[in-house]
Amino acid sequence: MAEQRDDGKPGSEIEPAGPNAPAAVPPPQPPGQPPVDPAEVEQFRQFQDYLRFTQAQQGNPPAPAPDAGVVQAPPSQPAPQQGGQPPMIPPGYQLVPVERRRAPRWLAWLGKKVIAWVLAFILLAVAGTWLYNHFFPNNSGKTSAQLADEGGGTYHTNHILSTSPYEAVRQVYDAVAQNLVPQACGRMREDVQQKFAQDLGYADCQVAVHELNRQVKSKNDYAESMPSYVSQPIPGDTFTISSCQFGIRGGPALGAFTVQKVEKGQWLITAHTNEPTPCPPPTPTSR
Repeated sequence: MAEQRDDGKPGSEIEPAGPNAPAAVPPPQPPGQPPVDPAEVEQFRQFQDYLRFTQAQQGNPPAPAPDAGVVQAPPSQPAPQQGGQPPMIPPGYQLVPVERRRAPRWLAWLGKKVIAWVLAFILLAVAGTWLYNHFFPNNSGKTSAQLADEGGGTYHTNHILSTSPYEAVRQVYDAVAQNLVPQACGRMREDVQQKFAQDLGYADCQVAVHELNRQVKSKNDYAESMPSYVSQPIPGDTFTISSCQFGIRGGPALGAFTVQKVEKGQWLITAHTNEPTPCPPPTPTSR
């Protein structure tokens, strides 16, 4: 008996496709793309039939069959089954794990080197900052008394002053040339620091050092104008050293300093007096 066709008209019995049935012709491919293998198209259609069969067994409506001659892209992975079970893999298919690409060895080595250099730079920067602040402290906001505690005020127990009387005065010139307040004011007794500043017309020793530094034209000449020692014997444990006697170059003369020998063989500036400005021509002196 004849079966009913899809359009409602009687027709001959539909026979299954045999080996002599014409094969499905794949649709024409857009220009520039490789041709589609008919065997791959047939395998994909069998896979779609299998999916519709499994969905029908699970009670889900099967997916509609693709239009004739239209090839659909296969899904990235089969739909998961109910109950949290893993999807069924059709025969002839397998899941291939995605490999995680590792960075090349040279790139990993370079990254380690860069990190090491960055850490080393940070450590050097921290150490350099500490050393700079240690040897060149910020003296803003400090009084002369505080500067004395850092300098001359600790000579009783520490060896911080010069063991040569002329070097003690020369170091004041050198500190003024470098704008180092503790090194200049700390070589004077506490009461002499204020006397030194007032004799030169400044409020305190810190201001005096800063303002005198601005008048220095040649740091090296100024620091070396005062000798570190002279060949003449030291006249005693207390005597006066005149700046005008040696002819100061590269900056202002600082007057006459009285030095006194104190603990541990050190020499401390214990008095200060002004001298004529400018100084008279220096007298010959053995250095």
